[in-house]
Amino acid sequence: MSETQTHYRTCNICEAMCGLEIKHQGSEILSIKGDNADPFSHGHICPKAVALQDFYNDKDRLKTPIRRTADGWQAIGWEEAFSEIASRFRGIQQSHGKDAVGVYLGNPNAHNFGNAMMLPRFFKALGTNNRYSSASADQLPHHVAANYMLGAGMLIPIPDIDHTDFMLIIGANPIVSNGSLMTAPGVGKRLAAIQQRGGQVVVVDPRRTETAKKADQHLFIRPETDALFMLALVHTLFDEQLVTLGHLGSRIDGLDRLADAVKAYSPEAVAEACGMTATTVRELARGMAAATSAVCYSRMGASTQSFGGLCQWLNNVLNILTGNFDRRGGAMFPQPAFDLVRDKKGKPSSYGRYQSRVRKLPYFNNEFPVATLADEILTPGDGQIRAMITIAGNPALSAPGGIRLEEAFDSLEFMVSVDIYLNETTRHADIILPATTGLEVPHFDVFFNSFAVRNTAKYSEPMFEKTPDQKHDWEILKDLALHLTGLEDDGVTPEAILDLGLRHGTYGGQGMSLEKLRANPHGVDLGPLQPCLEQRIQTEDGMILIAPQLYLDDLRRLDASGLLQRSQNSAYPFSMISRRLPRSHNTWTQNSHRLVKGKNPCTVQIHSADAKKLGLENGQTALVASPAGRIMLPVEINDDMFEGVISIPQGWGHNRDNTGMTVAESQPGVSMNDVTDSQRIDALTGNAAFNGTRVSVRAA
Repeated sequence: MSETQTHYRTCNICEAMCGLEIKHQGSEILSIKGDNADPFSHGHICPKAVALQDFYNDKDRLKTPIRRTADGWQAIGWEEAFSEIASRFRGIQQSHGKDAVGVYLGNPNAHNFGNAMMLPRFFKALGTNNRYSSASADQLPHHVAANYMLGAGMLIPIPDIDHTDFMLIIGANPIVSNGSLMTAPGVGKRLAAIQQRGGQVVVVDPRRTETAKKADQHLFIRPETDALFMLALVHTLFDEQLVTLGHLGSRIDGLDRLADAVKAYSPEAVAEACGMTATTVRELARGMAAATSAVCYSRMGASTQSFGGLCQWLNNVLNILTGNFDRRGGAMFPQPAFDLVRDKKGKPSSYGRYQSRVRKLPYFNNEFPVATLADEILTPGDGQIRAMITIAGNPALSAPGGIRLEEAFDSLEFMVSVDIYLNETTRHADIILPATTGLEVPHFDVFFNSFAVRNTAKYSEPMFEKTPDQKHDWEILKDLALHLTGLEDDGVTPEAILDLGLRHGTYGGQGMSLEKLRANPHGVDLGPLQPCLEQRIQTEDGMILIAPQLYLDDLRRLDASGLLQRSQNSAYPFSMISRRLPRSHNTWTQNSHRLVKGKNPCTVQIHSADAKKLGLENGQTALVASPAGRIMLPVEINDDMFEGVISIPQGWGHNRDNTGMTVAESQPGVSMNDVTDSQRIDALTGNAAFNGTRVSVRAA
C-alpha cells in the first residue's frame, strides 16, 4: 500500500476559493476537508468540494476526442481532430467571413487558470467578433456599470463584509452562493459577525431566502421593481439631505444631474408598486445613511432582470452617496497579486464598439449577449454564424430560450465542443475535445481574487498527473490556435504568464512570484481591503461618473414599463424567479451522486394562498407555461414566497436524448429555460432577463 499523502489546493468549482486539504494514497482519495491553514477560507468548505473526487473518477467523463459519424460517436486522435477543425473553420471563414464562426464560453472558464491565460491567444487566432459567454446571462450589468462609472469593466466594488456595520442585500443569497461577485467563503459566519458587533443585515428579495432567514430584517419585493426601490432610496438621501460623499467628494462628477433624475421617484410614488410601504423605504435609507459604515450588495435577482443595468448602477450610487465607496466597511476594491485592471486611462474601450447583426444589441465586455446567439445562427444573411465552438458550457440548459438554441445548434454546418461530458449542448457537436479537470490541473484564481473580500494569493499544483493521452484545456486552445495560424509553438505556458504578472504586479516589490506561491501551498495573506480607488480608477480625468447619460436615458424605459402602474397579465399572472441550491453549481455538477442524492430539489415553490386558489397541493405536478414553452414539476407550497411569485431552481433538466451523463439523467428535474424567452433582456446591457418571466401555473 502506498504512503498516505496530503495535497493542498483551492477548490475551483464556485467563486468562494475555499482551501482544501486532500488526503490520498496513490490515486485513491481518502478524504477532502477544509484547509484550516488557508489564510482566506480558514477551513470553510461546502458540499460541492467533496464531489471533486466524483468528477475525477466519473466513468462518464470523456478523456479522448470523439467525432460524430453515421454509426455514432467514434474516438479519434488529437492531431486528426485539430487538423479537421482547423480545415473546416478556415473553409467556412474563407467563404463567409471571419465572423461566420462563433464562440461560446461557459462559466467553468472563469475557474480555469489555463484558459484564462490562453483564451486571448485563441481568440486572436480565430479572428471572430462573434463571441458569447455565460457572463451575459449573469453579471454583465456589473461590468457595464464599472466601465461607465470607473473606466474599467473589471473594477467592480466589493462589500467589505468583515468590517461593515450595515449590510443591505438585494436579490442575493450569499449563504448559498458563498458570495457571488463577493468571494467570501463562510458567508454565514461573516454575516453573523456583523450582528455580533452590533450591526444590522437587511435582505430585500421576493423569497425569504436562506440568507433572509438569518438577517435582522427581510423585505419582500415584487420582481423587477428593484430599480424603482433603489431610486426611492437615492431620492430619500437627497430629499432628507442625507448625502455624505466622504473623501471622494471632489472626484464625483454629475451629482446635480443625478439629483434631478431621481426627483420623480419618491418612496410615496413607488413603494406600492414594489410591494412595501413608503415609510419602510425611508427608514431603510435613513438607517444606511446613519450607520458608522454600510454597504449595499445586489446580485442575481437584481442583475438578471429587465432593468439589471439600472440596478447595478444604483447599487454603486447608494454606496457613493452614503460615503461608503472605497472606505473600510463599505464597497471597496481588491488589489489582487495578478491584476486584471491594467492602466487604460485615455485608451478606447470595447464597450459599445459593435452591435449584433440581427437585434442590434450592444457589444460589452468583448462579447455579444448570449440572448441573441440563436438569432445570429438562424437568421440568414451576411455575417450569419455557420459554425460554433463551445468551451466548457451548456447553454442549451443555462441560456434563455434553450429549446430554440438547440434548434440553432442543429442547423450549423459544423460545431466543436471542448468539454468533459456528452451533454445537452455537446450532443449537437461534430467533434468533442475533452480536457483534464479538477484535481488534474494546476490552479490560480485569475478572476475571483479581483472580487475577494480579502487580498490573498495561492497557487495549487496538480494533485494527479494527466495521462499521456490527455490534454489540459489550455493545451487544446493553444494547439487549435497553432493549427489555425500555421505558426510555430513559442513555448509560452500559463505559468510563465502568471509569473510575469505576479512579478510586475502590486506586490512584485515584495518578492511576489510563482516561486513564492509554490513555497506557500496554503496561500499567502496580503491583508484586508484598503482604500485605493484614487490610484486604480481608469476614467481619463480620474473622476467617478455618478450619472452616465446611458443610465439617465434608460429611466424612460423604466417609466414606460408599466411597473409603476402594476400592469397585469391575465394570461400569465405569475412572476417566475430562479433560485440557487447549496449542492449544485449551474448544470455540470449534477453528475455527482453525492450532490444529487436525497429528495428532488427541483420543485416549483408557491405561496399557500396562490396554491389554494389554483387547487394545488404539496407534491402535485404543476404545469408552468409561458409564451416560450411549458414544463411540469412538483409543487412545493412555501410561504417564504411573495404572493404572485413562483421559484424554480436553475441548472436542471438533464432529460434530453443522446447524452452521456448517467447520474444526471437518472434524476428528475426540468430546465426553467424551457419557459424563459431569449427576446426578454435588459435592453441597456443586453443581459438575459430570467427573473420576472411571466408564467401561468395550473395542475398538470
